[in-house]
Amino acid sequence: MAARQDWIAEQGGVVEQTGQGGMAEQTGQGGMAGLSEQGGAAGRRVRQQVEASTRSFWIWDLYFSVGYVFVTALVLLSPAALPDRIGSVAAMAAIALFYLLYGRRHAILLERRVHATVFAAVSTVLFLTAVWFVGNSTYLLFVMCPLIFMSLPLPISAPLVVLLNILPPVLGGLRDESLRGWYAQLPTSFLGVALSLLIGTYVHRVVAQSHERAALITELEASRARVAALSHEAGVAQERARLAGEIHDTLAQGFTSIVTLVQAAESEVDRDSAKVRHALDLAARTARENLAEARALVAALTPSALDGATLTEALQRLVERHGAQTGVDASFHTAGDPSGLPTGVEVVLLRAAQEALANTGKHAGAAAVTVDLCHAPTGVTLTVTDDGRGFDPAEQARGYGLRGMRARAEQVAGTVTVHSAPGAGTTVTVEVPT
Repeated sequence: MAARQDWIAEQGGVVEQTGQGGMAEQTGQGGMAGLSEQGGAAGRRVRQQVEASTRSFWIWDLYFSVGYVFVTALVLLSPAALPDRIGSVAAMAAIALFYLLYGRRHAILLERRVHATVFAAVSTVLFLTAVWFVGNSTYLLFVMCPLIFMSLPLPISAPLVVLLNILPPVLGGLRDESLRGWYAQLPTSFLGVALSLLIGTYVHRVVAQSHERAALITELEASRARVAALSHEAGVAQERARLAGEIHDTLAQGFTSIVTLVQAAESEVDRDSAKVRHALDLAARTARENLAEARALVAALTPSALDGATLTEALQRLVERHGAQTGVDASFHTAGDPSGLPTGVEVVLLRAAQEALANTGKHAGAAAVTVDLCHAPTGVTLTVTDDGRGFDPAEQARGYGLRGMRARAEQVAGTVTVHSAPGAGTTVTVEVPT
């Protein structure tokens, strides 16, 4: 019995969980019906656990083997007639073979109810047969009682163990046609019953606790699976939002600039060819930059403006292009040491500047815009200021721009602040700690 307890403690009740209703029953009790889609994987895990438990069941196998060999030797050395000894040894050999080929895996390791019932019934009949031929076979109870307790639930195994302890003296009395010996063996039988029930009750309590731990393990695995699925969905949603922001901040803004430039060229096509060529040159350059941005997005690279250039250089070019495209007085200033910024922070600041300038060009009607980049030991600050018509920041924005800007800043623990009022211009400040 100690071997069984050691094995239970080692396995943590995982293998026992697969029996008496199997994985389906336990997942139903734990409210885990949603695991049906993982049935195939769960089945494979169960098979692997059973194989592992088989390898670690050697202590009980050793106990069974020693007990069987010892009782077989007692029977062979007993003074009973040779045919009786042969009959008893044959019955015990049948118990050993039935255990090895059938009961060990199906009744004990997997704890399948039907198989356990068949194994217990057949083993009981064979045991009583061995006792009928030779009384010394009763010592096989040291093996039979643990087998019964490991195979059947306590309400069934306890009465059966009581019968196994009481019936051998009765069978001996019936064989000898005298019940006097049965009375003499009653104290020993009752002592065996008490000891067997005590140990069996303890073992079943350990098994019940192991089942509870196994149910918790199963629920934990299911929770992990659900968390992994939710994390995957969140990752997909975040990636979609990121790509939406990238497209909005690059391709959509570039296409808007191209449309604006082409419309300007159309308005001047019959009046000023130089302005037409200038507008078309700007549109072609913007289209090429858009193409580079699209390739960078597809290749999951950093923005093409930062490819081979510093953040300061990229912002300088961005401001110059904005001034050339819109005709406003655009200026850029920087202060502090710009080196050492993580690529993620540089991307956020560049996209924020692009969005702020795009909003200035589309909505502000400004005559001048200023972009300031300030590096400090505690962080970096980007400020975009225009003298346009302004707006009320308290009104809910209908576009994606400011929401996307704030979402990007939050990814690097930054903040976005907007100061504006109707007729008073707009100042957008992005602060990122470093």
